[in-house]
Amino acid sequence: MKTTRNVQKILGHYEGETPGVKANLARMLMTGKLGGTGKMIILPVDQGFEHGPARSFAPNPAAYDPQYHYQLAIDAGLNAFAAPLGMIEAGADTFAGQIPTILKVNSANALIPEAAPKTQAITASVDDALRLGCSAIGFTIYPGSSAALDMFGDIAEMRREAAAKGIATVIWSYPRGEALDKDGETAIDIAAYAAQIAALLGAHIIKIKLSTDHLSLPEAKKVYQDKGIDIATQAARVRHCMQSAFNGRRITVFSGGAAKGADAVYDDARAIRDGGGNGSIIGRNSFQRDRADALAMLARLVEIYRGRD
Repeated sequence: MKTTRNVQKILGHYEGETPGVKANLARMLMTGKLGGTGKMIILPVDQGFEHGPARSFAPNPAAYDPQYHYQLAIDAGLNAFAAPLGMIEAGADTFAGQIPTILKVNSANALIPEAAPKTQAITASVDDALRLGCSAIGFTIYPGSSAALDMFGDIAEMRREAAAKGIATVIWSYPRGEALDKDGETAIDIAAYAAQIAALLGAHIIKIKLSTDHLSLPEAKKVYQDKGIDIATQAARVRHCMQSAFNGRRITVFSGGAAKGADAVYDDARAIRDGGGNGSIIGRNSFQRDRADALAMLARLVEIYRGRD
């Protein structure tokens, strides 16, 4: 596989990494319709664990089948498909070598009492990722939770093992927990902090949410105001989060969030592109649509990231 200059530049930011990790990053960056551009669209399907099957798949019943998602990601020309262990196992042989996969190695669920500390159980291993031919493991952390330090310790160990075995690490850095109210979960100062934490934990790819212009932490708010940090537009907020991801030296993709209209999805992608983000990781906004609509939407997102829309 020959890599482009864009991809070589990105890989050059990962100094000290093993050839195996870089090869798997290159595999994801060179796959699909955005291959070679430095941009990425990833299909994540962990919502069955997180929200339950009906909430996740009833809007498009074909999506109850794990192989539907593999095929959607392949046919749409995406860079990778991310899912928990059982879903990856349900298609790993049929689709071997057709699309890079990311094994989501920890998960939560909607049945946990609301008052419980926000955390996730480890549900798969690095050896599972090796066995299934995955390019990366994916791990969620919850900055803001009283359980966050344990999560940081868990991913530090798993990331070290994965890197030693040539597998990349994707960190879902989702602010959530007792330290934050609802506005704080998507505040720009918290989102940028979440990106920085993931980068410092050694994430090769960082997944964060798009943010609002709300400032949550009083001490941070003073700095944003005193230094005139531009957070007025979504593109400006993406740009600031990329600064926090080692000034763009770490691949950072932004989640699509809850299901919404196609125009809102396109506007988000333009803001990510214009702010220098690496792309989208988009689940419910793709697989909850019927296949034809999902493919049309994903094709347009490719055009947006290529700068043609």
